[in-house]
Amino acid sequence: MGPRTTDMIRNRIYSAWVGRVSGCMLGKPVEMLSIKHGVTRLQRYLADVDAMPLREYIPFRLDVDDAVEHEGACIEEMSHSIPDDDINYTVLSLLLVEEFGHKFTTADVGRMWLRYLPGSMVFTAERDAYVKLLAEAGMRFPVGADSAVNIAECSDNRFNDWIGAQIRVDLYGWINPGDPTAAADMARRDAELSHRGEGVYGAMVIAAAGASILGGENPVRALEIAVEQIPANADCATAVEAGLATASSPTPERIHELYGHLSPVHTVNNLALVAWALARNVTDFAAAIGDVVSAGWDTDCNGATVGGLWGLTGEVPMEWGTRWNHSVHTSLSGMGPLTVEDLTNRTLALLT
Repeated sequence: MGPRTTDMIRNRIYSAWVGRVSGCMLGKPVEMLSIKHGVTRLQRYLADVDAMPLREYIPFRLDVDDAVEHEGACIEEMSHSIPDDDINYTVLSLLLVEEFGHKFTTADVGRMWLRYLPGSMVFTAERDAYVKLLAEAGMRFPVGADSAVNIAECSDNRFNDWIGAQIRVDLYGWINPGDPTAAADMARRDAELSHRGEGVYGAMVIAAAGASILGGENPVRALEIAVEQIPANADCATAVEAGLATASSPTPERIHELYGHLSPVHTVNNLALVAWALARNVTDFAAAIGDVVSAGWDTDCNGATVGGLWGLTGEVPMEWGTRWNHSVHTSLSGMGPLTVEDLTNRTLALLT
């Protein structure tokens, strides 16, 4: 890899970190508003605070809608990125590969969860898997002993096709530039701790798409390549196709029609929105994350995923990162504030 190639990849990984955190911060204040009350109320709030079309961080106005939250992620009070599970998992993936290398096992993922993730910061499928590990894997499991419970049993839960695994795997694409198969395999091993079926397939698509983009493919082609990593008849494959087919539309109304029956935190429907927003806005970062957040369902997860993938294509406009001073806060045990510069350098050290 020559100096120019190395510089390009470094800049894009830096941009991916900025894009992922920025997209997460954009969607965080309205996540519960969207999930609990729906896209119509979400968009009414954005319109009432003069934030439609959404192209900037969201204002905090409880007098307009008391379901908006996380003032520290809003434009008036933002000074750093506040902790969020989406970013916890990206940093945790970094720690995982630093310790166990590219050949980590699903059990190694569980070890890292028990060592670094507070129990209050895991949800749905992850929480069920975490509880089982904590109760049954054994006291020495987190430091390397074999698990006393079959790891495959941890994914036997009623949330195992929800979005949790899809938000954990971006980094595996970043450290496998041009190798979507390797990225998808790492995502699979991570996802299988808590998820099955579509929950795993969505994770594989996101990681593989990132690897393809960093290898030089445009986002649309990268998503098409990523789908080749999962069964052709998977719902996630159909979701990506639906998102790409809707890219000419200014609104994802067709996607809402197709997938409105699913939980707002399901993998499949949110993956379709990610494909739609990314394909529609390949040259406009603000529009990409703004459109996917204002489209509803899981706003912070989709904002983070689109932001990270978009960041791999080019440079995220400077104002998005300077709003939070490129300072990344997590709720991981023993982890102080991190900088994008440090996270980028550590990510580069893991490249194949």
